[in-house]
Amino acid sequence: MMLERLGEVLKKATDKIANAIFLDKNLVDTIVRDLQRALIEADVNVLLVKQISEKIKKAALDERIKEIDKKEHIIKLLHDELLNILGEHKQLKLETKQNKIMLLGLYGAGKTTTIAKLGNYFAKRGNRVALVGLDVHRPAAKEQLLQLAQRNKLTAFVDMEETNALKTWKKFKPELKNYNLVLIDTAGRHNLDEELVKEIKSLGKEIEPTETILVMPADIGQAAKQQAQDFQKALNISGVIITRMDSTAKAGGALTACAETKAPVYFIATGEKINDIEEFNPTAFLSRLLGMGDLQTLIEKIHSITGEKEAEEMQKKLEEGKISLEDVVEQVKSMNSMGGFDKIKSMIPGLGNAKIPENLLESQEQKVAKWEHILKSMTKEERENPDILEDKKTGTSRINRISAGAGVNNSDIKALLKQYKMLSEMIKSGQGMDLEEGGMSQKQLQKMMKKFGKKKMMKFR
Repeated sequence: MMLERLGEVLKKATDKIANAIFLDKNLVDTIVRDLQRALIEADVNVLLVKQISEKIKKAALDERIKEIDKKEHIIKLLHDELLNILGEHKQLKLETKQNKIMLLGLYGAGKTTTIAKLGNYFAKRGNRVALVGLDVHRPAAKEQLLQLAQRNKLTAFVDMEETNALKTWKKFKPELKNYNLVLIDTAGRHNLDEELVKEIKSLGKEIEPTETILVMPADIGQAAKQQAQDFQKALNISGVIITRMDSTAKAGGALTACAETKAPVYFIATGEKINDIEEFNPTAFLSRLLGMGDLQTLIEKIHSITGEKEAEEMQKKLEEGKISLEDVVEQVKSMNSMGGFDKIKSMIPGLGNAKIPENLLESQEQKVAKWEHILKSMTKEERENPDILEDKKTGTSRINRISAGAGVNNSDIKALLKQYKMLSEMIKSGQGMDLEEGGMSQKQLQKMMKKFGKKKMMKFR
């Protein structure tokens, strides 16, 4: 889990401060020492850590502030200082008739995968997206982009034979007029050398991108500062996307380094799946670290999974209380696509520390595979009205027939029916949430959405 250790220490620190009767020097020293250790482990710049420590100590020992007010003051001070080192929130907005976003980065940063994730992210929000492969040097880059596009139903423009990036762009330029968002994959190098700078500048002059974004991995830590500065100086980058946020505890270095160089972080990539990308909002990110949840990102993730049309169809079904077995399977698949409940629990207030059974995601994926086989062996009537499988006269023979056709046990069919009943009851009552099964009630999602001023509710499928 990204920066999990830092999050735990921050939560403990704020709890200690809030629950303390008196903030004496020993308690303050203990809290500051724990914070220092966690921040340095997260690869935050030592000078920044020292500054935060001194400010907390000064505020804690300031006799002019009343004891009750002092606790609130220190918690707010800690919150504000952490926000400062994470940088300002800047959205990647699509404002022109055609947005051309060029992605840059060194070898291994994850540019090609990130382009597919961005393409999927914006396509789900109603944009006409094209991916263009201009990495003509890495042998597998073109093939990788094509495969990612095909797998996720995206449009990609790649010339497998051409070895000149500029010629490739000019070849596809007329066709790209039909797309309002063009995402461009460029070549990488082991270092930002003169050859790479020359190629990117040449492409930039011809393409005239609306955004030039640097992609870099979280695990480079403090080296991110130098890399961001070098790319900014040579190629005038407008923002950064940080990848591999799921695989490192040192992501604090990359995030704070970008803030120091005034290079806004637009997105962070949190896994290998196509939906494992989210807009970076420092306030929401810190809220998650402190165990206070991040509902806005959760809603965005749901939006990324469903797409507008599918979400509206599911919303109508849920409002009418009419769901089928196919809807149930899609709901569980959507949860898995977001990384399973263990991955999204930190976004729901109060559930950051909830214990999720080990290997739950793996077992859920196995369940879904079986359930899809079961659906194929059912009649349309059985899929849309599964209650007939409970009929005393015909239910057992139907279940026996389905289990033989799907190659599963009767218990697997009953597990699917149990999931169906649970979701149906939730929709009707608007109550409860089952952590293990990953279901969430209509009522709870409505409450979530109200907090963010949303009139329409996006629901789990």
